[in-house]
Amino acid sequence: MTTPSTEWKERIAPGEAELFERLAQDLAGMQQTLAQKNGIKRGLHAKPNFVARASFEVKSVPESHRVGLFAEPRVYEAVARFSNGGPAAQADRKPDVRGIGVKVLGVGGKKLIPGLESAPTQDFLAILSAATPFNSPEEFVWFVVNARSPATLLPKAFFTLGIGRTLSLLGQLKKGLGAPLTSLHTNRYFSALPIRFGAHAAKFAFTPQDAQGTLTKSDDLGAELGQHLAAQDAKWDFQVQLFTDEASTPIEDPTVEWNSPWTTLATLTLPKQTPSAEFISWAEQLSYDPWHAQEELRPLGALMRARSAAYRISTQSRKASPEPDRLP
Repeated sequence: MTTPSTEWKERIAPGEAELFERLAQDLAGMQQTLAQKNGIKRGLHAKPNFVARASFEVKSVPESHRVGLFAEPRVYEAVARFSNGGPAAQADRKPDVRGIGVKVLGVGGKKLIPGLESAPTQDFLAILSAATPFNSPEEFVWFVVNARSPATLLPKAFFTLGIGRTLSLLGQLKKGLGAPLTSLHTNRYFSALPIRFGAHAAKFAFTPQDAQGTLTKSDDLGAELGQHLAAQDAKWDFQVQLFTDEASTPIEDPTVEWNSPWTTLATLTLPKQTPSAEFISWAEQLSYDPWHAQEELRPLGALMRARSAAYRISTQSRKASPEPDRLP
């Protein structure tokens, strides 16, 4: 039986902030290049599959987990955005990272982003994988930028990353991206990267209450989810797992899938609905950022710290809407 520990630590390298600003500029350059063809969009997760009204119901949880907005039972308004992970839109049948961004509204407490300390939102971003194949922000950004030229990606990777690391990385990517296509409302979504959880550190997941990973023959994942929501609700359990030790639940190694147990804290519900064009447009103007967070739920680890600069520049570039205090 694993025991949660508060002895977690981040390792911040000298010059890290400057490095992350340079990497963010690399992603911004890619975003601007794509914008010349398709208009300004998000640097990643550019294609929305579906956006929906939602509720986020915090349950009565163990005292050890009463942190931030989970301190007491309450139902919050929320908006959920499902997306493909690439920087440009492509057919849903093509291999891609699938993700969900959940913005919880009406959340009190001091927030992390300078100038937005009083913003009434808390964002949770998650993908289909419980860990990432990229071991550093540099490797992630290098791959995303160079993957836009598939013909030269392999030789460049051999030269830059080395043959062994390239083959290992491509194998992990093939395993993750080559997974069978499944319906959005049956997917389990993971933070993949840790966050602070009061005195602890944690990873989180949205676990569907419907059958998990149901295969689909649909060529339009968003339309399929829309058909489901036109007839019935979709629900996920919001769960967290806590840091136990550096070997099995590392903070700075994003390639390791944590093995500690899960605890359910809340329920995300997408009620039966057919979103209007006005609501979809409103939701797409928002930014979904792991740093839209309470201080007690601060993102942890180098990849999360790198996302702070990258998301800020992307949000500013496309002039995203201010954080909302209610759904329209």
